[in-house]
Amino acid sequence: MILSKILTRFLVVLSFFILLLSPLSLYAAGQNETTDFLSDDFYEDTADVAPETGDPLEPFNRAVFQLNDHAYTYIFNPVAKGYSAVVPFDIRHIIDNFFTNLEEPVVFINCLLQGRFSDAGSTIVRFLANSTIGVGGLVDFANREIGLEPVEATLGETLGVWGIGDGFYLVVPFFGPSTLRDFTGTVIDSLAMTPYYTCIDKWSVKTGIYAEKTTNDLSMHIGEYEDLKKLSFDPYIALRNSYFQYRKKIREHRVFPENE
Repeated sequence: MILSKILTRFLVVLSFFILLLSPLSLYAAGQNETTDFLSDDFYEDTADVAPETGDPLEPFNRAVFQLNDHAYTYIFNPVAKGYSAVVPFDIRHIIDNFFTNLEEPVVFINCLLQGRFSDAGSTIVRFLANSTIGVGGLVDFANREIGLEPVEATLGETLGVWGIGDGFYLVVPFFGPSTLRDFTGTVIDSLAMTPYYTCIDKWSVKTGIYAEKTTNDLSMHIGEYEDLKKLSFDPYIALRNSYFQYRKKIREHRVFPENE
């Protein structure tokens, strides 16, 4: 059964990464006490961001930020714009529904691990309803007809609930802003998704699937990054703060914001 395979893979990889992450997180917490953030005080909204999450790798992160900025400007954004010009919004929304439905078992497991049993129940009902009546997840039947909105739950949040700190802020090449804890969670969540693709032998096909998902996601948010850069004196700090503000918002409301 796919759900049992996902759960088994999820828990095995999770156990390994917790052993790896715990000492790194404690080390980073100690390092953050000596980090100087005075130059950023003007830009930070301490009510909205996580002040305990330091940025001791700022020189490295800024270099990766510049790499990602150029990759987005000259590669990813033009591709997403061309894609959105060819593929109508309604079709892109259907594709988004499909991939969101595939992620529901991982969301369900994280809800259970966080003790959010009501959200876990809503998620599994959404998955079953959308996988059947919703034609394999192409239509979000559970939201439109039953009123069950998508729930946001990641392993990064799960590790936080368990008391594991963020570690430190991290900008990942071709991925973007994250933290040591959240990116670790993202990797494990992604590995838990692999049972869906075990029937596909060719790596080129698997890569195409991930590229389609990424391009489709980006096409739904064209212009947002440019607006952020226009409104900020230091885009690096603006993106860092925006990441923490967005993360705080979705984890407080517990509902995935489809139109943001």
